[in-house]
Amino acid sequence: MTNKDFGLNDTQIMMRDAAEVFAQERLKPMSPKWDKSAEHPIEVIRELGDMGFFGLTVPEEWGGTEAGYLSLALVVEAIAKGDGALSTITSVMNSVVCGPLLSFGSDEQKATWLKPLASGEKLGAFCLSEPQSGSDAANLKCQARETDNGWVLSGTKQFITNGAIADLAIVFAVTDASAGKKGISAFLVPTHLPGFEVSRVEEKMGQHASDTAQLTFNDIELPADALLGSEGKGYGIALANLEGGRIGIAAQCLGMAQAAHEVACQYALERTSFGKPLMQHQGVSFRLADMATQIEAARQLVWHAARLKDAGLPCLREAAMAKYLASEMAEKVCSDAMQTLGGYGYLSDFPLEQIARDVRVAKIYEGTSDIQKLIIARSIEEQGA
Repeated sequence: MTNKDFGLNDTQIMMRDAAEVFAQERLKPMSPKWDKSAEHPIEVIRELGDMGFFGLTVPEEWGGTEAGYLSLALVVEAIAKGDGALSTITSVMNSVVCGPLLSFGSDEQKATWLKPLASGEKLGAFCLSEPQSGSDAANLKCQARETDNGWVLSGTKQFITNGAIADLAIVFAVTDASAGKKGISAFLVPTHLPGFEVSRVEEKMGQHASDTAQLTFNDIELPADALLGSEGKGYGIALANLEGGRIGIAAQCLGMAQAAHEVACQYALERTSFGKPLMQHQGVSFRLADMATQIEAARQLVWHAARLKDAGLPCLREAAMAKYLASEMAEKVCSDAMQTLGGYGYLSDFPLEQIARDVRVAKIYEGTSDIQKLIIARSIEEQGA
């Protein structure tokens, strides 16, 4: 057993190794092309699901592999080394698409949607954020009005991963405006229904292979059984899966940081300056040593949060810490890697420029760094340490 495998079981090692091979052979060679063309490679995305990477926390009876959250962290990290955008899709499909259906869906809803989502046959989107509400997740304007036949959904959602390619949207809407957070409900919305509109696919700084869309719901008629969980429980459903989402994005940061570090190390070994390899200059070697230490420290925190989640223990604080530290670390590591390459690090001919753009959003989505610090600070206040 190598240090890399220590503490991992056979399933975790198998899933990680399969993801690493797929990422390096299928994703990494195509990643620059997808980045330049803003192409959303649907067939490759479905391949990720076919390999079991979208249902890592879903029981086998509902189409998943039930490999757990540590396996999720390992797989997302490996995929992120090949392409950051597709690692976002992998994290989203596991945590905030399959997660709510597994925890709150009826058997009929699981059979209809969870099975094909976990297997990659269908794709899903998690629709919480709105133009006026990001971090303030309870400030929703999207509404669902009850009718004799079910519900009528109207409103707009913003910054929705998979919004333009999803088969199912999990939509959070106000069903009782007078009840505050307790007046929010969750709905399963097939995207083929009349009134579902992809208003815009955003042009972004990075992660171009993952679509981020604005969605508009124009009085979509939904049956009564489109309600996920019970009425008024939507806010709790939304928050219940954020731990897994934060673990996934933290793992993504590890993968992109590791990829940047490897580029910098290889360059430092091959490039000579003042008559010797860059690696033999203390300023460069110490920088690379710092980068490696920061990546490993973040990895251990991510794994700790994932293991707590797998054990069924509370890990809100630990997931917030992992996501905060890993996202801050990854941006710095990418910057230091670019510094090691000098002018070449700034060119789009080299991979660091893309990685640096792709990693920047990790400090924003699944809760900004400030939100993570708020969660950590509240836990300190409540626990006294």
